[in-house]
Amino acid sequence: MRKNRFNLKRMVTSILVILVGFFLATICVVLILSPGKLKPYLDNSGNPLLGSISEKVFVTIGGVKQGMFLKSKNTDNPVLLYVHGGPAFPNYFLIDKYNPGLEDYFTVCYWEQRGGGLSYSSEVTLQSMNFDQLVSDAVDVTSYLRKRFGKQKIFMMAHSGGTPIALLAASRNPELYHAYIAMAQITNQKESEKIAYKYMLDYYTKTENHEKKKTMNEYRVLESDSNILSFFKSKVRDQSMHDTGIGTMHNMKSVFREIFVPVWTCKAYTFSDKIIIWKSKFSFLPKTNLINELLETDFSKNIQQLDIPVYFFSGKYDLTVNIDLAKVYYSKLQAPLKGFYTFENSAHSPLFEETHLVRQIIEQDVLKGDIGMADKD
Repeated sequence: MRKNRFNLKRMVTSILVILVGFFLATICVVLILSPGKLKPYLDNSGNPLLGSISEKVFVTIGGVKQGMFLKSKNTDNPVLLYVHGGPAFPNYFLIDKYNPGLEDYFTVCYWEQRGGGLSYSSEVTLQSMNFDQLVSDAVDVTSYLRKRFGKQKIFMMAHSGGTPIALLAASRNPELYHAYIAMAQITNQKESEKIAYKYMLDYYTKTENHEKKKTMNEYRVLESDSNILSFFKSKVRDQSMHDTGIGTMHNMKSVFREIFVPVWTCKAYTFSDKIIIWKSKFSFLPKTNLINELLETDFSKNIQQLDIPVYFFSGKYDLTVNIDLAKVYYSKLQAPLKGFYTFENSAHSPLFEETHLVRQIIEQDVLKGDIGMADKD
């Protein structure tokens, strides 16, 4: 008996040592992968490319310090402000992973919105986390970029939860922008959530996945609008969207592998930056009213005209932000030039899923003020 206890104790100790060793090794790897610096662009001789920029900078925007990455192979190129989604959960780690190469055409500002990522701080109050303030911030960032790079106007590209911010900024200040590029344009997100929920519920019914169907049924989204908020914030929503191919990317199956891990391996962030990204996402942003505001606002009714060219990018399989709702809004939106582009192999993120096609559209349409590659009516 005494021998068995000794063996059990030794086994437990060995397991603990292994776990601690694994944890420490993981921390060491993450620290190595966290220099917090951007690689410079180099010429064929290995020297910094003349006229290029690759910086992480902090600027006072809307009264608080906010962070952004500035990247370009040639700062004489047009300037592009990239407004990430979330809202307020940056996705530069996906830019870093998939390298869509926007810097070949633009001087790109990857701004991290107040309250999220590099722009999270104790200075940011819960009360300041609203769309009006984020729109004001976007305009302030635009002014900073115009002044720094000597441009009268800039381009603006937004993704998902960033599209209401960019849409409002462009509608209120059209004189500041050459064009607006919307990837997964949000319109009526409450209605989008209902459609996605029904699709996933039907999917699990058809595939006879009774466990997932039971879990989905617990949220009863179709019975009451009040249930949508809890579903939107749940892990069930994200995981089910990726299970069914309508989430961040059509072929993305693991949120852990494709979202969580890339944050920790992105070298543009320091270790403390990475801690803050998750701290802001899980302990600060859920306390704000942003999600409520997103779900309660029909942006397609609020903005019915833009006085600049508009380009809508939507993935065929995108139900995270419903493609059909975006099409309906596009058909009614008044603009001097507009084009809708359906990406046949994408869900929510064409920039990462069909990078080559995005680059073609930028080259042939956006930069030339054309819509030759747009969907034909």
